[in-house]
Amino acid sequence: MKRLSGIPASSGISAGIACLYQSKSVPEISRLHIPESQCECEELRFTAAVSEASREIQALCEQSDPSAGDSTAIFQAHLMMIEDPEFHRQIRNHIHREHANAEWALWECSAELAHKLEISPEPYLRERAADINDVTHRILNCLSPAYAAPEHLEENTILIVHDLLPSELLALDRTKLKGIVSDAGGATSHTAILASAFGIPAVVGLHTAMQEINSGELVVVDGDSGQVIVGADAFDHYRTSILKRHKEDWESLRDLPAQTLDGHRVLLKANIGNPAEAEHVLQYGAEGVGLFRSEFLFLRTEHRLTEEDQYRDYRQVIDALGERPVTIRTIDCGGDKILHSIQLDDEKNPLLGWRAIRIMLARPDFFKTQIRAILRAAAGKTVEILFPLISGVEELIQAREFVEEAKQECREKKLPFAENISIGSMIEVPAAAVTADILAEYSDFLSIGTNDLVQYTLAVDRNNEKVNYLAQPFHPAIIRLIKRTIDAAHHAGIKVTLCGELAGNPSAAKLLIGLDLDVFSMRAQSIPTIKQIIRQTTLEECHHLAKQVLSSTTIQQVIALVEAGAGKP
Repeated sequence: MKRLSGIPASSGISAGIACLYQSKSVPEISRLHIPESQCECEELRFTAAVSEASREIQALCEQSDPSAGDSTAIFQAHLMMIEDPEFHRQIRNHIHREHANAEWALWECSAELAHKLEISPEPYLRERAADINDVTHRILNCLSPAYAAPEHLEENTILIVHDLLPSELLALDRTKLKGIVSDAGGATSHTAILASAFGIPAVVGLHTAMQEINSGELVVVDGDSGQVIVGADAFDHYRTSILKRHKEDWESLRDLPAQTLDGHRVLLKANIGNPAEAEHVLQYGAEGVGLFRSEFLFLRTEHRLTEEDQYRDYRQVIDALGERPVTIRTIDCGGDKILHSIQLDDEKNPLLGWRAIRIMLARPDFFKTQIRAILRAAAGKTVEILFPLISGVEELIQAREFVEEAKQECREKKLPFAENISIGSMIEVPAAAVTADILAEYSDFLSIGTNDLVQYTLAVDRNNEKVNYLAQPFHPAIIRLIKRTIDAAHHAGIKVTLCGELAGNPSAAKLLIGLDLDVFSMRAQSIPTIKQIIRQTTLEECHHLAKQVLSSTTIQQVIALVEAGAGKP
């Protein structure tokens, strides 16, 4: 029996027979020299192919299964890409400048655009390169139909691929597809989103699955933990071990409190990026949404969202959570998250530049539109507003003033809204952590974003392969900044949430309890595992572990302590 580990992309567990599928995402393209007199004909061929491809996508959009969640939005995004006039202009220019055939011009321009996305430090943007490839493939097929449809699937198929285009997934017989294992991709790729929408367990980012799994082998896909199990004994393991854990995690643990053996209680909440996710977090036992990344509402469309658009999206999340609290982070754009709604200049160091709260404070109309939408959606519910990338109390005070202005505008329009909404500050930069005591005096809660805190504190681009090994959340500096923030908040009588990847790391659970963290916010699928760890330890053990870690001088010492669970006095 062989075990492979990847990124959990679509929850659920299934077993079936492996089928290796070579995606058509990298077709063979011939470079032809076209006389100048024929270039206009190539333009016309390209235009006709685009029209045909647009009709195909529109038809898929209209026939989209309502149960597929975001599938319609994906088709609409593909339509916007395929009809982008700037993209068309680049291809026409390429045809005339290089005297190239339409296929080659399309492939070259698409590859350049995809490359720009692939080198982005933001995973969401990197994964949009797959959508460029999908759209390109569709147009190429209209130019020169030469690509076969995916093979017919047998019953109980586990598809093993290097990568899978959304259009290829949509072409498969999903009644026979029981799971997807992909060497490429991430948790926010459109293929992952569609797999989740269709209820197909998926694990991505394995790198070597195509080499290590053979067609016909028995495979178990655990879309909750990111594990793929291969071999003759895989089904027995699936039936006796994984299913047992799955049932215990989802049913036995779901309604139990996240409480230590000696009665210390914490809250476990979920991070989400779109309203559709909110409907699923409760099945994992989420006690609320600790981080709703609102910028993803804007990243999925080229159109500026109105106040009513935003109100409906926020209300959808709030209603799905019932009486459980929802924390909505205001737009964290700029840097590596480019919104079509906001024109940004090129910057040499965008992650250190004009982004997040800095943009919002400079765009009060845009900012207050979002705040009004949140205030209105929060009427009668437990909702919090969270401001990202706060580096000083001046920003926080100014942002709070905008909230008061937005409230007054709601009063003048006689619109129901949440009068006493809680406001929090994200601790993502060292300046915020060092002055957490000051920020706490002007905040109703603090939320630690460890992903950026690690990056900014350690001066490490975590997506740079040359230095990302240094992006260690267990660095003593990070642990001390977390502890400093928690102590400052508690001294001011407010609570602290931690919403970075560290919150869902099983090795960190006891340490964070020992540092006196109040609220963990993570991917919903991680909640059962973290809850189980918390319910099997004591606050005394966790405090002892935290004391040891805070006395450590190296990353290696910290990792050894947390991984060994050295928490017993």
